[in-house]
Amino acid sequence: MITNKQDLYYKCLDTVNRQIEKYQKEMEQIRESMENNDAHTDYDEDDSKGQLLNDFEKYAEYLDNSRKMKEKLSRIDPKHYSEQIDFGSVVETSDNYYFISAAIGKVVLDEGSTVYAISTEAPIYQEMKGKKQGDKFTFNGNEQEIQTVH
Repeated sequence: MITNKQDLYYKCLDTVNRQIEKYQKEMEQIRESMENNDAHTDYDEDDSKGQLLNDFEKYAEYLDNSRKMKEKLSRIDPKHYSEQIDFGSVVETSDNYYFISAAIGKVVLDEGSTVYAISTEAPIYQEMKGKKQGDKFTFNGNEQEIQTVH
């Protein structure tokens, strides 16, 4: 049972902020490793430097994606309510809870509820978009009923 949309919103924001911090730390460690390797000229170290550069680019992409998620979250008003499912809605179906926000995935709230934070690009969102409490939709061959929309 979702008791507070604001708690869910801030939990998602906290998750994304932790991701951003993690990726920034990883990139800083790689940057330091690359700078420390500058004094050496062994061929094997050039290969490791190439791997470090690949890792750096990978984390830079992760960081960029996390920043985009944070930007998406910032456009949500956690106090807003709509009868129709749209960006920012919390949806209870007969199977799960969904927060239409950013592609964060499974979020476990302090009271133990599990919510799936999904983006507007998620295929399941496309099936439930615009629907209201009491409506049904089918996803992956499974019919679900919308219990509530927050």
